[in-house]
Amino acid sequence: MKITFLTLFPEFFDNPLNTSIIKRARNKGIIDFELVNIRDFTEDKYHRVDNPPTGGGAGLIMQCQPIISALRSVKKDHSYVILPSPRGKKFTQEDAIRLSKKDHIIFICGHYEGIDERVSSYVDEFLSLGDFVLTGGEIPSLAFSDAILRLLDGAIAEESTKEESFQDSLLEYPQYTLPYDFEGQKIPDILFSGNHRAIQKWRRKQSLKLTKDLRPDLFEKVQLSKKDYILLEEEDMPKWEKEAIEKGKKFTSHDD
Repeated sequence: MKITFLTLFPEFFDNPLNTSIIKRARNKGIIDFELVNIRDFTEDKYHRVDNPPTGGGAGLIMQCQPIISALRSVKKDHSYVILPSPRGKKFTQEDAIRLSKKDHIIFICGHYEGIDERVSSYVDEFLSLGDFVLTGGEIPSLAFSDAILRLLDGAIAEESTKEESFQDSLLEYPQYTLPYDFEGQKIPDILFSGNHRAIQKWRRKQSLKLTKDLRPDLFEKVQLSKKDYILLEEEDMPKWEKEAIEKGKKFTSHDD
């Protein structure tokens, strides 16, 4: 996959694109990033890329000519153009999955008070990071790219993407690592039981409860099975969990 950023500030991407999983994915050839400076395409003799809004108003508006010229320099028949914008739908994990199947994505990073409306006719999709205002489109473009990249084959271990937040509209279950006891907060004993079926059952229960309590908007979308209803109605330490813990004590310890 290739991702192109059209931006006035290509230096903004220097560190993020050379760090951690993104850097490894680039080195493996899983993804290719391209930075295009919109300012390089202005036809204004003073190299301006913005002007006051026609009709009056605050701030400056990015001109359409430099943006469209920059876009035409990289756009191919299979390219998919995205403009981060509050008018777009909120980006979700489903969008990340859908966009991870594209060959080439181009993000237009707006700045200042906005972008000339005529750029919209060259855009395939508007996407929003959330209902708040940012200084430019670079941050949401990076966030979208990160969510998309980690779904590409080889970017991260396959098992890491199988049970994550927003899969099946559920939040991910709680995760722990040693030490067993930290300032009185202990790792649930079920996770030391060695009973993988019981652990999976416990994790499903925790995902259901967390989503119901913290994200009722997501919980409304969950297709609950009969087993899910039973899990939600159970007491905090049901019989199956107690039995798994007791059996596991013979084979495991809480060594730090």
